[in-house]
Amino acid sequence: MTTDPELRAPLPAERRAHLLAALDRDGVVRVADVSRALGVTPVTVRRDITQLEQEGRLVRVHGGAVPAEASAARDGGVPVPPPTSQAIGVLVPSLDYYWPGVVRGMEAEARERGLRVVLRGSSYAATDERPALERLAGADGVSGLILAPRTDGARGGEIAQWLRACGLPHVLVEREATLPQHREALESVVSDHALGALMAVHHLADLGHRRVGLVLSRESPTSRKIAAGWSAACAELGLSSQEHFERLAPDRRTPEFPGVVTEVVDTAVASGTTALLVHSDPEASAVVQEAMDRGLSVPGDLSVLSYDDEVAGLFSPALTAVQPPRAAVGRAAVDLLVKRLADPGRPVHRTAISPRLVVRESTGPVRPVTSGGR
Repeated sequence: MTTDPELRAPLPAERRAHLLAALDRDGVVRVADVSRALGVTPVTVRRDITQLEQEGRLVRVHGGAVPAEASAARDGGVPVPPPTSQAIGVLVPSLDYYWPGVVRGMEAEARERGLRVVLRGSSYAATDERPALERLAGADGVSGLILAPRTDGARGGEIAQWLRACGLPHVLVEREATLPQHREALESVVSDHALGALMAVHHLADLGHRRVGLVLSRESPTSRKIAAGWSAACAELGLSSQEHFERLAPDRRTPEFPGVVTEVVDTAVASGTTALLVHSDPEASAVVQEAMDRGLSVPGDLSVLSYDDEVAGLFSPALTAVQPPRAAVGRAAVDLLVKRLADPGRPVHRTAISPRLVVRESTGPVRPVTSGGR
């Protein structure tokens, strides 16, 4: 019998570990974010923050907490410039999953530079982001833009041309694009997702896995880069096309999603696949739950490695995951924009920041095959 992790309230130690991990990763935690991620009340989160502050692990601020050393630096170390009327306009496709960590990095860097952030949310389904960008560009005090637009197909070229014509310095975040005519690149900061996928497959291969499957989020622009890294690793390690499979999972909120999860596990079992790289955490959790509901052992029968590490550590078993450098990407985007504002003629910079692999409980050595099967 398995226990649905969504029905089990996290223990105090787990909550506080989550708080400290988020603080270490993002440089700030917000009560509302932690409450939503853990499924507990804001009062419970504030109580945990109070306890950790008493232990000297963090410092409470309005709506959340910051590291103790960051607070000390503000109080007695290098002074943080006061905010000015100058602002950075930020447009991201989501204000819940993945992007809050990037935005918090932007806010922290902007605050240290004495800048304001004017934040707007778009949508992955947006057919034309230009109206939102035009409103943002016209907002009071906005002197530059940081954005994550859709860059696929003709829309990508249209957005690139609009950015060139708008006259404001701009930096793409977790996106890359070029101008259609001469393929001039736009300034950008990205996580090296292809490298993250390559690291993941090498980790699984080091554990003895030779049949490694890939499950991608159909709607995510990140999927293409993860697939490239996975393919490169399979070629590098000599994994043939008969030894791996690829599935594109639909949006997990659609009725088709459970059937795809069932198909993924069916195919893994039938093909002898012993490990899966899954983007992202909710999809990986669903695959693990389906496998365990069938009586399979994770990682004994099937190792699962998640890509994103938003909530991977909260699942049981805790999921091994690739962790993109969200906060660092946000900080680097602001840094690039500030440098562009100071020197409009500087060469275009395209920055790729490496993710890291966090090994937990959901990956392990291949279980030896016996005469009775797996």
